[in-house]
Amino acid sequence: MNFYEQTIVARHDLTSKDLEDLKDKYSKIITDSSGKILKYENWGLMNFANKIKTFNKGYYIHLKFQSSANVLDEIKNKIKLDKKVIRDLVVRYKKLDLSKEYFGKKLDEKETK
Repeated sequence: MNFYEQTIVARHDLTSKDLEDLKDKYSKIITDSSGKILKYENWGLMNFANKIKTFNKGYYIHLKFQSSANVLDEIKNKIKLDKKVIRDLVVRYKKLDLSKEYFGKKLDEKETK
């Protein structure tokens, strides 16, 4: 089994329930094929540098998981048909760093001293 990070960019007009359903949908695909979700991060609503399709903003969902390669084909097929997803990216790793959060809360310099 390999380690993967998947980032999904969803439409900005989705409700929180739609976002939760989206996360559950792709998590279920991974877990049903004997994969394991190692970490889930909700990065929230962010502006794009350039328009994607007709959108200026999108919700970012980030999953770190361990799974076999055939799961990626199923995920890619589902994402192509999903109208809620604007873009996605899947990256394969030999070793996954679970401690790093890209958009987590940063401590002030005074608190770290």
